[in-house]
Amino acid sequence: MKLKYFLLLILVIALLAFIKIKFFQNKGDKKSMGNQGKPPAIPVGVYVAKEEVLNNELFVTGTLIANESATLYPETNGKIIKLKLKEGETVKKGELIAKINDTELQVQLKKINLQTSLLKEKLERIKSLQKIGGTSQEELDNANNLLELNLAEAEIIKTQIQKTEVLAPFNGILGFKNISEGAIANTTTIIAEIQQLNPIKIEFSVPEKYSNVIGKNNKVFFKINENSKIYEAKVVAIDPKINTLERTLQIRAIADNSNLNFIPGSFAKINLPLKKIENALMIPTESIIPILKGKKVFICKNGKASEAIVTTGIRNADKIQILTGLSEGDSIVTMGMVQLKEGSEIKIVKTSYPTPLIK
Repeated sequence: MKLKYFLLLILVIALLAFIKIKFFQNKGDKKSMGNQGKPPAIPVGVYVAKEEVLNNELFVTGTLIANESATLYPETNGKIIKLKLKEGETVKKGELIAKINDTELQVQLKKINLQTSLLKEKLERIKSLQKIGGTSQEELDNANNLLELNLAEAEIIKTQIQKTEVLAPFNGILGFKNISEGAIANTTTIIAEIQQLNPIKIEFSVPEKYSNVIGKNNKVFFKINENSKIYEAKVVAIDPKINTLERTLQIRAIADNSNLNFIPGSFAKINLPLKKIENALMIPTESIIPILKGKKVFICKNGKASEAIVTTGIRNADKIQILTGLSEGDSIVTMGMVQLKEGSEIKIVKTSYPTPLIK
């Protein structure tokens, strides 16, 4: 009998222990679930957007090219009998560079000139006879036509003789010669190259969105190689079409090179000042998030993250211009965006403002 009561007592104690454990476990689970239902606020840094003065500058790279450049070829075939080619030396426009043998042409010209003299004498005799009725008008016309034909043939030969001379097309500096005196040349034989280095041209490309803000006579500043000195140039030509493959616009500027500091083919770092914008809304570049159909940023509204679709404009070293999607005074999230989504609870731990600009 005592054993029966003892077993019943153990069973009651075990039941009470089970009820107590189950009660506190459920209470703990509910408390834990309550904490999980409301995740903690995400710490972020924000930038307060404000209109600024944007000194708009464009930095691109370019190449120096000669003001004028030509490859010199002979216009006819033959043996080179004279070569006045001083490699690396300056020549003037019209100066003789190379001469091809023209002996045969000179003989032909001498013959034509002699025939011309005889035809002129004959024409004068016919004119005298025609005045006294000793010849017809038809004979006079035939003599005159024959003289004109002979003079035309003389001009053809003179033109052929001119083609035996290779002349400097402009003032410039000759490159290395590719042929020697006595060699047989044809119309595909390169004699040399000539470059006009003063002034020098700078050729570069800019993105097509800048096509409306760049014009002739715009100033351009550039540096070459590792030289820290800055030189000035002026825009002289703008390609009338956009490069459809690269979506860029080709620009040419010109600079003084009287000291021959610049060599064609050199690499140039170019700074192109554009129009100053007095009221540009600028935000840090790192706050921009690329999306499938554009760009977005997160802004802070009433302690929560809110997405804003934006269109951007000009970019400088650390900021980008916002054209649409934001207003002055918006708090733009610049730190902690990876964890954010629309409506996320946020906690601002750092706030920054634009640096005042001295106008």
